[in-house]
Amino acid sequence: MASTVKLLFCFLLMISFLSLFPFSSSAKQHPLDPLTPAEFNLVKIIVKRAYRLVPHNITFQYVGLDEPEKQAVFLWQSNPARIPHRRARVVTRLNKQTHDIIVDISTRSVFSDKIYQGNGFPLLTVEEQEAATELVLGYGPFKASMKKRGLNISDVVCSTSTVGWFGEKKSKRVLKIPCFYTEGTVNMYLRPIEGITIVVDLDEIKISEYHDREIAPIPKPEPTEYRLSHMKPPFGPRMNNAATVTANGPGFTLDGHTIKWANWNLHVGFDARIGTVISMASIYDLEKHKYRRVMYRGYISELFVPYMDPSEGWYYSTYFDNGEFGLGLSAVPLEPLNDCPANAVFMDGYYAGQDGSPLKSRNAICIFERHSGDIMWRHTEAEMPGHVREVRPEVSLVVRMVATVGNYDYILDWEFKPSGSIKMGMEKLRLESGKIPESRPSKMWQIGRTCNVGLTGVLEVKPVTYTNVDQIKEDAHGTLVAENTIGVFHDHFLNYYLDLDIDGDANSFVKTNLVTKRNTEAKTPRKSYWTVERETAKTEFDARIVLDSKPVEFSLVNPNKKTKLGNNVGYRLVPGFAASPLLTADDYPQIRAAFTNYNVWVTPYNKSEKWAAGDHVDQSRGDDDLLTWTNRNRAIENKDIVLWYTMGFHHVTCQEDFPVMPTLRAGFELRPTNFFEYNPVLKVIPPKHVTWPNCTAKP
Repeated sequence: MASTVKLLFCFLLMISFLSLFPFSSSAKQHPLDPLTPAEFNLVKIIVKRAYRLVPHNITFQYVGLDEPEKQAVFLWQSNPARIPHRRARVVTRLNKQTHDIIVDISTRSVFSDKIYQGNGFPLLTVEEQEAATELVLGYGPFKASMKKRGLNISDVVCSTSTVGWFGEKKSKRVLKIPCFYTEGTVNMYLRPIEGITIVVDLDEIKISEYHDREIAPIPKPEPTEYRLSHMKPPFGPRMNNAATVTANGPGFTLDGHTIKWANWNLHVGFDARIGTVISMASIYDLEKHKYRRVMYRGYISELFVPYMDPSEGWYYSTYFDNGEFGLGLSAVPLEPLNDCPANAVFMDGYYAGQDGSPLKSRNAICIFERHSGDIMWRHTEAEMPGHVREVRPEVSLVVRMVATVGNYDYILDWEFKPSGSIKMGMEKLRLESGKIPESRPSKMWQIGRTCNVGLTGVLEVKPVTYTNVDQIKEDAHGTLVAENTIGVFHDHFLNYYLDLDIDGDANSFVKTNLVTKRNTEAKTPRKSYWTVERETAKTEFDARIVLDSKPVEFSLVNPNKKTKLGNNVGYRLVPGFAASPLLTADDYPQIRAAFTNYNVWVTPYNKSEKWAAGDHVDQSRGDDDLLTWTNRNRAIENKDIVLWYTMGFHHVTCQEDFPVMPTLRAGFELRPTNFFEYNPVLKVIPPKHVTWPNCTAKP
């Protein structure tokens, strides 16, 4: 009886404690706003309350907004009094099982709780990765291996690597631990310690396997320096100073997470797994005097990086950066004047730690106007007296985030233009051991750079005995980029989730083929011309596209809306640099990364289909992903549809990539096509030209 009274008292105390938290939903809160710190705390309490009688610790692997149904959001937009329920999606580990939980924040209760029975494990937490590396550094046999190699354990830094899936019937939740030697350099990834296999069991929190297979050479530290303060003459050319300055402050307004800029209105969110989320992007039409819908939701769904060395120490290096490590979890604070220009506004992000408590990602996102130095449009009437000339400079809005995943930084940009175009892009920059690099000179800021995908950073390298290519007699799986150093070949594939609602949610996917025709008219000497033949995709199979050299354009149109001239309103996909996978279809990493099989996919909107590689990606088996969903071959014509776009790079390494590679860039664009009645930036008023005295920007 006493125990029952005690439980009842604890329950009433918990209810009383919950009442201290303010009701999270309000008329001012956008339904797609990311969870607030108070909501993270509330979710933590609700989940722990549900498992209060369970004697084992529960870990929070992922906590994020469980977005409302689309129609509920649009109803709220038209009537803010109709507030959708605030819910959170929570993935936990408990008793070596994965729980998928939906918490209703509005009612402060668990809405649903399902034990995941499928293959694969959830997102890794930062805390369990740190615990795994600490285990290794304090492990006796590992210390002995370092002593045998003559290495100082205080100069050893370890990281974490997922193990993938290679046909095992049963999988344990484990990590492999690669280690590096930092004596003489901060560029630790160029000094790997090879020949040791270390496996850590995350459920048991112990080292489950340890093999010291061989002693491999460690590349020298001397040629790896990249910090300006540590370099010696002669130096390269000095870049002239440049600055981005706006006379009247930001040209946009930020109300919570909603941005209004020029003719755009959009919502910016943050998520532990996918980082930046763009929602409800609409553009104002001067002709129609209203905002028109373009994109309901957009984000990077997955980032796949497989390495091309099948040897014992490398074969498992096939990373899914979103589903295994989390782009949002990997977000780093952006540095004013270096990561973002002087006119940028910063936004913090929040995510749940392993215990469910909210953690702040400071300055996770920056928003700024880009004065690129490019031309929006121009024309000179050279044949007219006085030479009539009109020109408008290109100004755009950029939303940027940087995620450090292992030895690379991904600089992720979304760029919005007054013309209605949306450009998706990324740069990749290497940071030293996950730390913020030394500040670059604040006087120098690059302007005029387009928004695209760029690759730079430090290679993943393999130590070898070779000092000259003439010594290599077998496939080295990479290029000799320095003495004793092979830069291993690899790929980068990014998949974008683009829920486009072009002037409404009933859209169709159209392929416009450019075909050559013979001229059958006898009246002129022309022998040929080209024209277009359009195909509307009926089902998902029709919309699976591998980009090649064929002249074809792709667009999403609203077949229910037409311009005054009778054209279907639409948006065109303008592909950039694209690549297709070169692994065989039966190779295990390719089975898991089947979203790379095609560059373009189209699916009917389904709230549960969010991530191209599936829900639980660590050691997944390719049985719940974009390929599986589209194999149903569902109807997609005149439906609420989602465009998935996969872009990629095959990286054939070279000496210029060492020790830090110059940036390789590419990108893609969504561009209005018969969406407007005429050029939407025809009446744009150019900015005033302001003359500034010479000055030095202070850091």
